[in-house]
Amino acid sequence: MNYTPNVSVIVPVYNAEKAIQICVHSLLALDYPKGNLELVFVNNRSTDNTHRLLSGFSEQIKILHEMKKGPAAARNKGILNSSGEIIAFTDADCSVDKNWLKKIVKPLQDESIGIVGGKILSKRPCNKIEEFGENIHDHGKAINEFKPPYVITMNWASRRSVITEVGLFDESFTRCEDVDLSHKIMQADYRLVYQPEAIIYHGNEKTLSGLFIEGFKHGFWSIKVHKKWKYLISQFGHCRFNFSTYKDLLESLINYLTGQDRHHNICYFFFNLGKKFGKISGSFRFLYVDL
Repeated sequence: MNYTPNVSVIVPVYNAEKAIQICVHSLLALDYPKGNLELVFVNNRSTDNTHRLLSGFSEQIKILHEMKKGPAAARNKGILNSSGEIIAFTDADCSVDKNWLKKIVKPLQDESIGIVGGKILSKRPCNKIEEFGENIHDHGKAINEFKPPYVITMNWASRRSVITEVGLFDESFTRCEDVDLSHKIMQADYRLVYQPEAIIYHGNEKTLSGLFIEGFKHGFWSIKVHKKWKYLISQFGHCRFNFSTYKDLLESLINYLTGQDRHHNICYFFFNLGKKFGKISGSFRFLYVDL
C-alpha cells in the first residue's frame, strides 16, 4: 500500500535568482499526488529578482515573506503557515529527483522516527571541488556515524507533530539551526534515519576560496551549537580541544604537496582550515572555547 500523506515542502529563499526557477520546476515535477502536496516558498528579505521570479509561479506555489533574517525564521514561518501532516525541507539552490518526496516520507510510517535525511549530491555537471562538497554534506556519515547525529535541512522530512513538540527552529542561529533541531528531536527520544533513495542535487561551492568560506561558517556556528549542547556532546566523548584534527589538517597539506590524491587533499585542507579559523572566531563571539 502506498504511503502518501499530505506534505508541505518548505523552501527558504534569499537572493536566489540564479537557481530558484530550477528548484521550483524540479518540485513541480515531483512524482507525488498533487492533491497531497503543498509547495511553500518563504522569501527572506531578498534584494535581487527572486520575488519577481517566484511570482511567475504564484498559481502553483504558496509564497510567503519573512522579514527576520535567517533560514531558521524563514522555515518557522513556513511551518506555521502550512497545512501538511509531514514537513519536508530543501533549499533554493537545490533541485530534487522526481521520486525524492515519496522516498523520504516512506520511513515516517514508523512513529519512532523523528527525522529522515536523504542523499545530497552535487548538481551535474560538476568540477572536482563541487564533487568534494558531497563529503561535507554526507548524510550517511552525519546520521549513521557522527555522534551525536544530525540531519541537514536541504534534504529533511519530519512529521509536523514532532517539530512542534520540540519547539521549532531556534531563530538565534543563522546557520547550524538544523543541527540544533536534530539534537532537540533526538533528546525527545526519536530516531534519525538515512534514506539514500531520496536524492537532491545541491549547488556546491565551485572554488577553493568558496570552500574556505563555507568551512569558516561551519566552524563559527558550531561553537554556538557546542556551547548550547555541551552536556549532550560530552556524553559522546567530545573533547573541546581535538589535537587529531590539526594533525589531519597538516597531513592533508603534506599529501597534496607530495602528489597523493591531490584534488581531495587540497579541498580537505581549505575547507578544514576555514573551519579552524571559524572556530577561533566563534570562540570569541560566543565566549566558549572549542578548538
